[in-house]
Amino acid sequence: MSSRRQFIRQGIIGATAIGTVETLSSFSIPQKRSGMKPIVISTWDFGIAANQAAWEVLKKGGKAIDAVEQGVRVPEADLKNMTVGKGGYPDRDGIVTLDACIMDSEGNCGSVAALEHIAHPISVARLVMDKTPHVMLAGDGALQFALENGFEKEDLLTPEGEKAWKEWLKEKKYKPVMNIENKSFAVERLPGNQYNHDTIGMLALDAQGNLSGACTTSGMAFKMHGRVGDSPIIGAGLYVDNEVGGATSTGVGEEVIRTVGSFLVVELMRQGYSPEDACKEAVKRIVKKKPNIAKDIQVGFLALNKKGEYGSYALQKGFSYAVCHNEKQDLLIPGSYYYKA
Repeated sequence: MSSRRQFIRQGIIGATAIGTVETLSSFSIPQKRSGMKPIVISTWDFGIAANQAAWEVLKKGGKAIDAVEQGVRVPEADLKNMTVGKGGYPDRDGIVTLDACIMDSEGNCGSVAALEHIAHPISVARLVMDKTPHVMLAGDGALQFALENGFEKEDLLTPEGEKAWKEWLKEKKYKPVMNIENKSFAVERLPGNQYNHDTIGMLALDAQGNLSGACTTSGMAFKMHGRVGDSPIIGAGLYVDNEVGGATSTGVGEEVIRTVGSFLVVELMRQGYSPEDACKEAVKRIVKKKPNIAKDIQVGFLALNKKGEYGSYALQKGFSYAVCHNEKQDLLIPGSYYYKA
């Protein structure tokens, strides 16, 4: 039995190295690693580059909070990333609005929601945490705060984003049905699937044993103007408890908010669940609450505990996450998932 497990593990590692992780996600992969410190993990394939930026901070003995901020700034600045930062798709009115939050090992946190004209919402969220008595600033107030603190105002709608929005406008459907706008635009770009990742969430454990996390997104493509998902909400899109671990989420935020998903994952780890098992239980809660919705969307959770063990679980096949530590800085691992068909 042990030799068979070793064979499977070697096969997984080899397949990951040549980019075939997608075919391996139909079973639960051994993901527990103990004593990996420092370590940084993040959602989706673009998490590899984000992790490497965070690693530049961690490998020098830097703080996890600084690492996660620097890490997620990478996809925020990537104009080819249509779900995070300046390259993000607009809402149904053609306006790009960004959400982000950040949380450190002492329970300090900051957040911005529905922020326009600022390319790095995570750094605005960091300043909300560091310089104000508040946790969240939204809309015009968040923009005002950013400008007062030296951020530059810019047009976030890229030519690619504008083109996609105009294509969507041809068959727009203003009906209060979840995801109907996106389904009419293109089924394969349903929010939260592998073509519309929706978020980068990042968790880090530094050399001092302290945890921090960050989450940033442009939100659901062609959403109603003013819509805010789980990403800037502490306890939903991100939660960190330095005694236990941290968790973050990706996908359709409405369903994560209903279950306060990331807080739930951390509390389950407090009860003794492994990171993957805690994520799995949170996914099952979503299925139990909204089974008819859950089968047609994607939500994934990612968790890191105080020991440096990590794991994930998602509703659907296709979720992956990146891992970076002393041994390897570009791991991409397929997440386990609920719906096997």
